[in-house]
Amino acid sequence: MEKKYDNLSYNKKLKSLARALRKNSTPAEIRMWTELLRAGQMKGFTFLRQRPVGNYIADFMCKELKLIIEIDGESHEIENKWYKDKVRQRELEEMGLTFLRFTNDEVMTDLRNVESILEYWIEDHI
Repeated sequence: MEKKYDNLSYNKKLKSLARALRKNSTPAEIRMWTELLRAGQMKGFTFLRQRPVGNYIADFMCKELKLIIEIDGESHEIENKWYKDKVRQRELEEMGLTFLRFTNDEVMTDLRNVESILEYWIEDHI
C-alpha cells in the first residue's frame, strides 16, 4: 500500500536547526548553492537550502521535482553515518522523494560533472 504524504512543507519544529545549518554550511554546500542551485539557476527550478522535510533536514530540496540533493562529507563514512543516512533516505523516499548524493570532493573538484548529472536527471523527470 502506497503511503500518501502531504508533509513536504516546512517542519516548524526544525526551523532553528535549519537556520543554524545554513549559517554553518560546508564549503561544498556553499559552492553547490551559489554556482548551481540558487535563484532558479538549475533549469529554472527552485531549490531550498537546509529544508526541513518530515523529521529531517535535507541539504537541498526542490519540492516541484520532489528531489533531495545531499552533499556527504568524510564524517558520513568515518562515523557510520552511512547507516543512519540509509534509514533517513528510505523514510523520505517513502514520501515520494528522490535522492541524489554527491561527495564534498565531487562538488569541490568536479562541479561540471555534478551539474551534468543534475541536468540529465531533471531532463529525464520533467
